[in-house]
Amino acid sequence: MMTTDTQRPRPGAAILRTALRRNIGAMIAGTVLMGLYQAAETAFPIALGLIVEHTMQDRSLGSLGVSIGSLAVIITTVSLSWRFGMRVLQKANTTEAHRWRVQVAACGLQPVARDADGLKSGEILTIATEDADQTADIIEVVPLLVSSLVAVVVAAVALSLADIRLGLLVIVGTVGILSILAVMSKRIGSSTQDQQAKVARAGAKVADLIIGLRPLHGFGGNHAAFGSYRRVSTDAKRQAITVARVNGAYAGTALALNAVLAAAVSLTAGWLAFGGQISIGELVMAVGLAQFIMEPLKMFSEMPKYVMIARASAERMALVLSAPPVTVPGPERPAPGDDLEVDGVRHGTLRGLKFTVAAGEFVAIAPYQPRAAADLVAVLAVNAAPPAYEGVVRLGGQELADLSVEAVREHMLVNPYDAEIFGGTLRTNIDPSGSSRTLPEAVEASMLTDVVALHRDGLDYAVRDRGANLSGGQRQRLSLARALAADTDVLVLHNPTTAVDAVTEQLIARNIAKLRRGRTTLVITSSPALLDAADRVLVLDEGVITAEDTHRNLLAGDEDYCLAVAR
Repeated sequence: MMTTDTQRPRPGAAILRTALRRNIGAMIAGTVLMGLYQAAETAFPIALGLIVEHTMQDRSLGSLGVSIGSLAVIITTVSLSWRFGMRVLQKANTTEAHRWRVQVAACGLQPVARDADGLKSGEILTIATEDADQTADIIEVVPLLVSSLVAVVVAAVALSLADIRLGLLVIVGTVGILSILAVMSKRIGSSTQDQQAKVARAGAKVADLIIGLRPLHGFGGNHAAFGSYRRVSTDAKRQAITVARVNGAYAGTALALNAVLAAAVSLTAGWLAFGGQISIGELVMAVGLAQFIMEPLKMFSEMPKYVMIARASAERMALVLSAPPVTVPGPERPAPGDDLEVDGVRHGTLRGLKFTVAAGEFVAIAPYQPRAAADLVAVLAVNAAPPAYEGVVRLGGQELADLSVEAVREHMLVNPYDAEIFGGTLRTNIDPSGSSRTLPEAVEASMLTDVVALHRDGLDYAVRDRGANLSGGQRQRLSLARALAADTDVLVLHNPTTAVDAVTEQLIARNIAKLRRGRTTLVITSSPALLDAADRVLVLDEGVITAEDTHRNLLAGDEDYCLAVAR
């Protein structure tokens, strides 16, 4: 009796079936056109044989004209059917690859991440690009496989009409070639899957290095990090060489076997013509078909390899698409009320953390350990789902576990210290949707006005990907402006001013307090300016709140606090 696991379809195979089902119309049209192309290609040497057999005997201009016209029709059919057939298939291929890229990216960008066997963002990026493209290739593989089969069948039938032995030779030879190559293609699939995994790991390592390059330089860890990447990259290179060798052996074997079959057909036809068993016209047709049949045979023999590559890529995509979510978000939306409550949360370095930010209050948290701040941000941003930690977080009196993540994000914005800067303009980075009603105020509050004034284009100044043409302080202020322009009911900022000077930091702190007056705001920071601007300060030490007061009172009465935040 089969187990449940063996009865379930493999995710990779299911992905391929979905791709084929969604493009059945394009594949039928492409198969017809490509089949017509292969049939017309096969008809060319057949027509030449008939011309030699009949037209040359008549030696009339009319017969010659009909022959030339027939060849022109065949050539036109070949050209048009190939052009429009490949256009239909490549359009479907490109569209399907786009669909899978969007689907994989959507899974990778879900507010509640999926448990995709520990895949990192760099690996998911590789899956969303290379693997999506290779999976979509199955849409072209099937029609090309069918059309190549058409060419082989037409050639075999035409040769059989001349002599049954020639037709049988083509059929038996084709079956033998495909049997040998099918065995070799399995190794290509497994080797390719290993290579894709190692390349993805190398991509993930590069992404991690780019993100952490500046801190690595700071404490001298860049050489060790580069050494780690070199080892991962070397593994990927070795596997790529292995795949290249396997592909080379496959291609060489296919070419050699096809050449042997073509030579066997030509020699057999020559022997039959020499013995008078076939005519000269049939000999011309057989030799022409033997030369022509190498192209569809080559294409036909390469298809198993592409099927295995597509299946390997589909299995890689299934790691992301079939991975269960860490948690299933609730269906509710936050109730009226902008209070934020953290009740007994244990996560990472947090040890039963408990505090409340009342509606309209501006509260600052001074973390003595940076890791604790990062763990708290992960919980509030729902990057750590409710099942991943103990305790409860309530927004507007309702638990996060009962709320949809989208509703949480609409109601509460958590802006990390390393928020991404996108290619575009200052304006599109601050207000991506173009619907913010507080964009000028956000620009002014974040002290981004000097950056806007510095460039002739103002807010339309072009920003490179990751803000490569901006300084660290400018990127940070741009990120802060985006958070303020969102004008959410609850705003959480994590170290929003670490890269700006003290004077600018003082102005930003005052501006945030002014702009967010009456709106619930939580700032996690060690900045004296922001701590001083807050209504009250919570001291986060060893995962719990150990003190609570205004910044100035804490400075006056708490020596540890004074040492931690004084600059």
